[in-house]
Amino acid sequence: MTVVATSGPLRGLRILEIQGIGPAPFCGMLLADLGADVVLVDRAHIGPEDRDLGAHTVVNRGKRSIALDLKTPEGVRTVLQLVEQCDVLVEGMRPGVMERLGLSPEVCLARNPKLVYGRMTGWGQTGPLAQAAGHDLNYIALSGALWYSGHPGEAPMTPPSLVGDVGGGALYLAVGLLAAVMHARATGQGQVVDAAIVDGSANMMNLLLGLKSAGLFVNERGRSLLDGPHWYRSYRCKDGRFVSVGAVEPKFRRLLIDKLGLAGDDAFAGAGDAGTWPQLHHAFAELFATRTCDEWCALLEGSDACFAPVLNPDQAAKHPHMAERGVYEDIDGVLQAAPAPRFSQTPARAGHVPRRGQHQQEVLAEWLEGRPARHPIMDNGS
Repeated sequence: MTVVATSGPLRGLRILEIQGIGPAPFCGMLLADLGADVVLVDRAHIGPEDRDLGAHTVVNRGKRSIALDLKTPEGVRTVLQLVEQCDVLVEGMRPGVMERLGLSPEVCLARNPKLVYGRMTGWGQTGPLAQAAGHDLNYIALSGALWYSGHPGEAPMTPPSLVGDVGGGALYLAVGLLAAVMHARATGQGQVVDAAIVDGSANMMNLLLGLKSAGLFVNERGRSLLDGPHWYRSYRCKDGRFVSVGAVEPKFRRLLIDKLGLAGDDAFAGAGDAGTWPQLHHAFAELFATRTCDEWCALLEGSDACFAPVLNPDQAAKHPHMAERGVYEDIDGVLQAAPAPRFSQTPARAGHVPRRGQHQQEVLAEWLEGRPARHPIMDNGS
């Protein structure tokens, strides 16, 4: 076995993650990327409806895996023993499931008073919908975060499951956990972190709610600063590819209009009112359809016209800017984004995806028997 020591600013932080789907595992990946020792409690048995992506489960990278049956006294007992040795427990079950398993916050905090118990759900631990099933789209629909996604008179577009699961869920859980760990280390007092996607995605709306209060956003789609103007849109090019322009500020908009050869056209000179935007959007669409994406890139990319081509992940990985920064990387044949953000003194690294139960013996030996850690989080399994 080739062993590589972990790096990252969270080295030394022990996290126990109960297997789940979506935002909780994504949060665990973020913390593992930053150096935390994340031990994943995988299910001992896979059911017919369970989706197991194996080595393609990027959200499990950098973690160590043990397999336990939490429906048995032995499995629960082992988890409670591990709880005594960790800083954080993360679970993404429906409210009440951990209680029925005998792993409630009260039970776990009695074992480890400094424990930070992270709970990830869509609706939250309380409220009329707490026990209802749902997914990203439902949560952001209720929170208001979906409202501005779409064109006037049409149903809102379904975005990728990033706004809710990742933005309003995993990222808020990660911040909450780290804040609670700081408090626990200062006071010796653990606590429960209730991270709900409806809470986080609603909180993300504060940027737009400030604009709404100032009169720059209205409830009608297509008539606000960032969801209607012709200079904040994506356009189809002659070759079928797409480009984006986002020239919000007047100085950037003037540059865009000048580069497009429209500087003398009074209709494009100012921001225009919302009533003119559909007509100007149509004019922009016709203009961008006259050249290929590469031709528009040659004219606009790198300038202050606020421009970028619309790329799929494979194209994005090869773009010169993204490639120079190493934003994407290939690990074990799987394209994935590198850890973020970046640290000057404690660089983060992406680990490998573990096999189910791969680290059972070494984790139990290290955490429960006090044997020296070998830090195999970056191990390639060889």
